[in-house]
Amino acid sequence: MREEEEGPRAGEAAPSGLRLRRELGLASSVSLIAGCMIGAGIFMNPQLVLSHVGSPGGSLLVWAACGLLATLGALSYAELGTLIRESGGDYVYILRTFGPLPAFLVSYVSTLLVRPAGIAAVALTFAEYVLAPFRPGCASLPALLVRCVAAACILVLALVNCRSVRLAAALMNVCTAAKVLALLVIVGGGLWALARGQAAPTLRGAFAGTGPQPGSVSMAFYQGLWSFTGWNNLNFVMEELKNAEKNLVRAIVISIPLVTGLYILVNLSYMVVLSPSDIGSSGILAVTWGNQILGDWAWLVPVSVALSTFGSANGGFFSGSRMCYAAAREGHMPGILSMAHVRHLTPSPALTFTSAVALIMIIPANFSSIVNFCSFIIWMIHGTTISCLLYLKIKKKDLPRSYKVPIIIPVIVLLAAIYLVLAPIIDQPQMEFLYVFLFVLSGFVVYFTVIYFQFQPRLLQGITVQLQLLLEVAPTMKNVD
Repeated sequence: MREEEEGPRAGEAAPSGLRLRRELGLASSVSLIAGCMIGAGIFMNPQLVLSHVGSPGGSLLVWAACGLLATLGALSYAELGTLIRESGGDYVYILRTFGPLPAFLVSYVSTLLVRPAGIAAVALTFAEYVLAPFRPGCASLPALLVRCVAAACILVLALVNCRSVRLAAALMNVCTAAKVLALLVIVGGGLWALARGQAAPTLRGAFAGTGPQPGSVSMAFYQGLWSFTGWNNLNFVMEELKNAEKNLVRAIVISIPLVTGLYILVNLSYMVVLSPSDIGSSGILAVTWGNQILGDWAWLVPVSVALSTFGSANGGFFSGSRMCYAAAREGHMPGILSMAHVRHLTPSPALTFTSAVALIMIIPANFSSIVNFCSFIIWMIHGTTISCLLYLKIKKKDLPRSYKVPIIIPVIVLLAAIYLVLAPIIDQPQMEFLYVFLFVLSGFVVYFTVIYFQFQPRLLQGITVQLQLLLEVAPTMKNVD
């Protein structure tokens, strides 16, 4: 690596405007998308999707539809990424299209709730599977032990991401390879069981018992789509992507169909090997499957799943901190969060803040509740972002575009987002939705107090300077071609 890429030498003053490095090529881009998507969801959510839909056939259709929706959404976001070539994803697209208030609300709920909660959920799954080999015959693990292991996972990943973008990307690549291998083992085990005629009765009467209620279907989609969370993660790191305009679309076309096919085959394997009661009662489904098929080698499953969830949490850190970083750069978060380390050139303050909130989230965390709560907010944000694309397509037709998606695709994604937001409120109202509403209202109060009327005590400026010295960070400049 050239010396000028390492940042300033010892004893030299930090530059007034640092830039994040463009370190992500096509392989790392595919790993970032696939690595974030293949995480806790496919090992925790199949039984939840099945319980909401009511039939194996209906469950498989939901998984296929989730993959299609993720692909259509990612292709729509790709056009936005080529129009607005900045890091920050949903936040920056809404900011440039609809203005500061809606953009602030997106950064507010994402930075303080959605992203840290997602990392917490994946870290808790990591802890469950890491500890699984040590609890044969036990129904549950001590909650404190699970939370301590999850906290250790968060802290290690925070250190890795603060140290080096290249190190974080390398870890992502290794974990992605491990998790794809784990899914292939599950798929192969299902095919082996079929060949030996050992199929469980789960697939008989594939569509019997399918529930037609809109609320139940939307909740099934929440659980399934959680397993695809990460399809838009490249948009959060556009300023660190090599050959961004081409690699963005290429990575989407490679990664999402690959993951969708694996998910459908893995669900089939679960249904072939396990009975309906086994699927419904298992809290760690992949381990239950491994005990049935692998015998003495069943320990490989929790090890593989632990690597998978570790990599998914790493991807959540990598992309999630970039929204916090971008919002701070626009003045919508404390200024310290927009700075980068003077030697490592990583957004270490934003990473540290994200890890701190995620550590708080693991205290009361329940995986299923986190999924429902966050998915509701995520699809509100997705719907708003897709509206940005439709607005730009209709009102700003003359803007230069290197890539265009047919307008019918964002229309379909927007209609799906509206359905996913409204159907559970109408059909199955829950307290989580009221909490979301109250949290968004609090965002209005914060915006008008701190941003619009600029109520910022001088004490905060002194704290920012001290933190800047302590963390060895400096302001950054946008890395846009």
